[in-house]
Amino acid sequence: MQPRNMSMSGVVDLAAVKAAQEAKAKAEQARAEAARQGGGGAVSPADLVLDVDEAGFERDVLQRSTEVPVVIDFWAEWCQPCKQLSPVLERLAVEYNGRFVLAKIDVDANQMLMQQFGVQGIPAVFAVVAGQALPLFQGAAGEAQIRGTLDQLVTVAEQRFGLTGLAVDPEADPGAAQPAPAAPAGPYDALLEAAVQALDAGDFGGAVQAYKNVLSDDPGNTEAKLGLAQAELLQRVQGADPARVRKEAADRPADPQAQIAAADLDLVGGHVEDAFGRLIDTVQRTAGDERESVRLRLLELFEVVGADDPRVAAARRALARALF
Repeated sequence: MQPRNMSMSGVVDLAAVKAAQEAKAKAEQARAEAARQGGGGAVSPADLVLDVDEAGFERDVLQRSTEVPVVIDFWAEWCQPCKQLSPVLERLAVEYNGRFVLAKIDVDANQMLMQQFGVQGIPAVFAVVAGQALPLFQGAAGEAQIRGTLDQLVTVAEQRFGLTGLAVDPEADPGAAQPAPAAPAGPYDALLEAAVQALDAGDFGGAVQAYKNVLSDDPGNTEAKLGLAQAELLQRVQGADPARVRKEAADRPADPQAQIAAADLDLVGGHVEDAFGRLIDTVQRTAGDERESVRLRLLELFEVVGADDPRVAAARRALARALF
């Protein structure tokens, strides 16, 4: 079976963007709490490769993934390709020196986990980053391909989730370092959860109000700012006729409102660079209040995607050139 790669760039899943920001914030809180309690020390190289079963999955994979990407190797004793792939992954886990942790799952002994991940054949390799599962490849793969996939994974984990990996100490005792404790509940968790439920129910107006309620008390709340930008975007495109919006944008390239409406649809459809580029081009063609309205919408879309996304950084530079 030929490897099936998954690209970790391109479309932006709005729900995943929000979850990424939540996970990043919680990971930072968890690391701070671990440091306050004297935990979170360096791990032994032996702790970079784990045999994981269903009982330890939450602790060894889900909880650990808030600190470091966890690569999952689904294997079985009878699988000959697995016996070729697994040693390569184990060696690379040590070589990458804490930038990811390898979790080995025997599918014969852990059928439930195999079903939950939708594994159709082995070897199959997944990653879990901040609690989110990502398929990496299935079947035999060459080392160069594996390295490329791992490099992409650790870059995404750092840029989008703030996960920089674990410190490794060859002198550390194996098993001494445990996953960071779960972050304590924050004062606005109930309001934020209400906003998420409203989003899930398609009540975008309710979600907007819930996020605004948090921001009225805590203007710097990162999660609420991101959620508000997302909810307002979804509210704007709700009920829009995509064909009409795109035709108007094509027919009226100098119309700021037509381009703004099309950019919203671009972003919701996952075409991040198209949305940014459309508005930057419109900034160059406009002036005064019209230009300012386009600039402000572009900044709102930056909030939706997240300041850590490299596409946002590139678009900010392009916007600066367009303005000055």
